[in-house]
Amino acid sequence: MPNKISIKNKITSFKKSIKVSGDKSLSIRWVIFASLANGVSQAKNLLLSEDVLAAINGIKKLGIKVDINKNKCRIYGKGINGYQYKKKIIINAKNSGTFGRLILGLLVNASNPIKLIGDRSLSKRDFQRITDPLKKFGAKFKLNKNKNLPLIIYGSKNLKPIKYYENRGSAQCKSAVIFAGIRTKGITYIKAKKSRNHTELLCKYLNLPIQIKKKERFDFIKVNNVKRINPINYTIPSDISSAAFFIVLTALSEKSKLIIKKVNVNTSRIGIITILKRMNVKVKFSNIKIYKGEKTADIQVQSTNNIKAINCPTKLNSGAIDEFLVIFLIAAKAKGISYFKDLSELDKKESPRLQLGSKILKSMGIKNNVTKNSIKIFGNPNLNINVNKKIIIKNFLKDHRIFMTSVIAALSFGGQWDIHDKDSIKTSFPNFLEIIKNLQNND
Repeated sequence: MPNKISIKNKITSFKKSIKVSGDKSLSIRWVIFASLANGVSQAKNLLLSEDVLAAINGIKKLGIKVDINKNKCRIYGKGINGYQYKKKIIINAKNSGTFGRLILGLLVNASNPIKLIGDRSLSKRDFQRITDPLKKFGAKFKLNKNKNLPLIIYGSKNLKPIKYYENRGSAQCKSAVIFAGIRTKGITYIKAKKSRNHTELLCKYLNLPIQIKKKERFDFIKVNNVKRINPINYTIPSDISSAAFFIVLTALSEKSKLIIKKVNVNTSRIGIITILKRMNVKVKFSNIKIYKGEKTADIQVQSTNNIKAINCPTKLNSGAIDEFLVIFLIAAKAKGISYFKDLSELDKKESPRLQLGSKILKSMGIKNNVTKNSIKIFGNPNLNINVNKKIIIKNFLKDHRIFMTSVIAALSFGGQWDIHDKDSIKTSFPNFLEIIKNLQNND
């Protein structure tokens, strides 16, 4: 079967309630914490995407037993020092920057060298941002071309706590240092620019010796050595990054309403909601709850007219970094010029997303000016792509978010689209097209 999808018609109006897949960030972190626990941990609604399966296979290489039955998973943790460091271990993170970077923090005391590899896309991404602070603990690294995968980590038996200033707003860098800190005697101090805080919330829920002081722009974190982690049974909330595609599709469709159930709406992740509300999109939360430290809610959204342009405050960037591609589609239909800046982190993801996002908009007939870290989008409230216009999306490093954004654009604005590499969704959202099909079925 061809690894592409063709879309020739806009989606018709719909009124539905859906549930999207489990949160990828939480799924991977649960796998890591469960592997360190004393005893058996169980998760339901675990996202069984390629990224999460890479994490599961990675901990298996370190001697941890895992059982999977549908979307239920059991991990048989062997304790904080339970990893087995056999000779010539190769861990394949595939496309998962989250797992690839976080696991390095837990390998800083490995007794044998371990090789970390990834797919073509991950191998282009910067790992020096992780290895530089981890070197200060005492680990050593051999990287390809000084900053990329494949790399080899040489652990140390004499780890020393560090002081680390994380100024990128990278939750992956911060989390890797936290994990190294729990391996190290003494106190590791972190000053971190605001970013996702899933690791810290799980640490707090598990009563680990980590202290956090929140300031307006930075968090100050103290990490102590950890002796024991209790098993964690977890029903993974749904992923707001996956929900984002359907929020935008509903807002851009005519006479449509949608409820997305039990979504993780952690305050460090809802930048897209704040941005869309400022652009006059009709979206709100209901049924708000706190579940094991994480806030969850049902998200209600409906078709929106009179979308407003936005000069997006940079303080919202870190909370929406994975959602900007679909936010650009909202800007495409806004009245006026939208401006998004300080987005260099977009091009450090699976593909150069800022440049490819600009290319998609231009293929739709939307004027935009793009630089290395910013984009101006000249919105057209009457945007409706000619039914005979052909748009081909390919050569995007199999980036799952480029694929899904293109599908939402095709269903929202019309035209004849051929979107290649549909298997890319296996990275983060394997049933994305099934939910699309469900929305198109009005039975």
